[in-house]
Amino acid sequence: MSKETPLWEVFIRPRNGLSHKHCGSLHAADEVMALQAARDTYTRRGEGLSIWVVPSKSIFASDPDQAAENFEPGVDKVYRHPTFYDIPEEVGHM
Repeated sequence: MSKETPLWEVFIRPRNGLSHKHCGSLHAADEVMALQAARDTYTRRGEGLSIWVVPSKSIFASDPDQAAENFEPGVDKVYRHPTFYDIPEEVGHM
């Protein structure tokens, strides 16, 4: 068992209708302490309505070396472009 205090990622939602956004990281022994520390650290001026804390070890990220294959458009996938479909006249503009 590691004696190191776990690292947590903190996400804050500033108000209803908005998404949670990553605002930082912190060390805490458990999720209760992580929530308290996140509240004290990241919402001192009342800028948060909701807080999520996630153990950093539970987050899996894409490999930066594979950015091309993960994020560049698939130009070889012609079915993504409806240019070769016949659209009946009664359909109108699509």
